[in-house]
Amino acid sequence: MAAKQISVSLSPRFYPVKLSVYHTPEEVPDGKMPDCAIAIDVLRATSTMAAAFNAGVEAVQVFSDIDQLLEVSADWPADKRLRAGERGGQRVEGCDLGNSPLDHSPEQSASKRLFMTTTNGTRCLERIQAAPTVLTAALTTRHAVVEYLLGHSFDTVWLVGSGWEGTYSLEDTVCAGAIVHGIIASTHQTFKELAGNDAAIASVSLYLQWQDQLLDLMHYASHGQRLLRLNNTADLQYCAQLDVLRVVPIQQSPGVLVSG
Repeated sequence: MAAKQISVSLSPRFYPVKLSVYHTPEEVPDGKMPDCAIAIDVLRATSTMAAAFNAGVEAVQVFSDIDQLLEVSADWPADKRLRAGERGGQRVEGCDLGNSPLDHSPEQSASKRLFMTTTNGTRCLERIQAAPTVLTAALTTRHAVVEYLLGHSFDTVWLVGSGWEGTYSLEDTVCAGAIVHGIIASTHQTFKELAGNDAAIASVSLYLQWQDQLLDLMHYASHGQRLLRLNNTADLQYCAQLDVLRVVPIQQSPGVLVSG
């Protein structure tokens, strides 16, 4: 079922923050964490998390290791859990679901805990989980994430793409650019005031180039092409939507996300 389009209308305000973009978890600097770190995996982990929360899951618990997921989730009643596992774009054996936002509906997911492991997105969350505030973002939730950032006093925000097995992904960077652009449009500040690194500026340039052709961009992206080879056009169409969900997944404790 298609989500309803949400219009973006944010009032200008002063926003003293530095926004930095890192294309992959491997690019994230060692040492001190930012005030807020945002994991982005448009295709498809963070898009799926948002869809799951929109369908009513009570929490999402992420794992990089499938055996650990199966062990921990075994302690939950079968009717109160969903196991979602994906490797290489395919569902992992022993899991109820793969990594598709279209897997989730209120009938399927409401009031359950989603235990989830994916090729890239869960690894990204683990890399930034020590930050005081950790969010996930997708194109579908861009407006909600921008509103959340504008409503909080963060001096530093890192937007971290999940990439694909350590390499750059167009769709994650365009999402980061959409968020940075949303902050700039709302505050009327400049790149000089807001950009924490060069990648933040480049991400906005990518977004401005493709903002009206996001689905086309998904088709050009290497991971989009992987999904197309699996005949998965529906997920691409869903994940390319902008500003359709009022959901901000936020880390409650390391590895556990709730709807903020």
